[in-house]
Amino acid sequence: MLRFLARRIALALVTLWLLSVIIFLASHALPGDVGRRILGPFADPRAVATLDHSLGVDRPLLVQYLDWIGGFIRGDLGTSLSFHVPVAQLLLRGLGNSVKLALVAFVIVVPLSILGGVVAALRRGTFIDRTISIGGLSATAMPEFVTSIVLILLLSITLKVLPISVQVPPDADPFTQVYHLILPSLPLVLVLFGYIARITRAGMIEALESDYTRTAVLKGLAWRTVVFRHVLRNALMPTIAVVATQTGYLIGGLVVIETMFNYQGIGQLLYTSVAQKDFPLIQAGVMTVGVVYLVATLLADISYSLLNPRIRLAGRE
Repeated sequence: MLRFLARRIALALVTLWLLSVIIFLASHALPGDVGRRILGPFADPRAVATLDHSLGVDRPLLVQYLDWIGGFIRGDLGTSLSFHVPVAQLLLRGLGNSVKLALVAFVIVVPLSILGGVVAALRRGTFIDRTISIGGLSATAMPEFVTSIVLILLLSITLKVLPISVQVPPDADPFTQVYHLILPSLPLVLVLFGYIARITRAGMIEALESDYTRTAVLKGLAWRTVVFRHVLRNALMPTIAVVATQTGYLIGGLVVIETMFNYQGIGQLLYTSVAQKDFPLIQAGVMTVGVVYLVATLLADISYSLLNPRIRLAGRE
């Protein structure tokens, strides 16, 4: 197990290093001069050059990269060029808001999609199976901005059962905050339901057709006991990995949702930073999302290996 963890951690560190290089080069490939953007298009060239020098953006790229990655490791993310506040402060607030939205979506979609996948597998080939499979696939294929608009019109404007505003007072109780986050979480639920349900259905069908399931049935065990004690444990292993890998998407890939609902999460923060060419915020924000995604993937690998020792043994061959 320790050898398995060491390989996974080493792979994650190499991935983060490659990601940092790509982020750094991509952010510097954006058109426009930092000093010119801050001072305006009619600023004196000497003033622009002085500001560029003070910001350090006129240094060689390798020097800038080493200085930036060293600061990121130390926790010094610099100052935002657009908001003139520490980048760490902006990211902590945006990441906290995105985590709250992701948690609400997870609480809704994970049990719902697992239940849908299990029911579809147990009723394979029936109308219920086709409805869950086709409905989930259709919901996954629908763009998020379309489902957001439809849900706003239906649930907020027509039926008035959910508030359209996601901005709640900071001192609001948890139930009030969750109530305001249900509507923006529903498009995420629709996107993820079909994917997770299909993976669960496929795992259930494979487990139901396995030798150990047939053996349990031949021993005379009750069907409910067979399903809950033998089938689900093995069927849900791929689902665990899929759910964990969606964490990065839910936390860092919410640009459309957060923009549609004017939600101050890390997705909207990254969108603003790219539009404003705020290099410190772009680099630190994308790296933060990358760290969250890799940590979630690592936890999924650990959970998967604990449930299935063959994964650990395969890595030793």
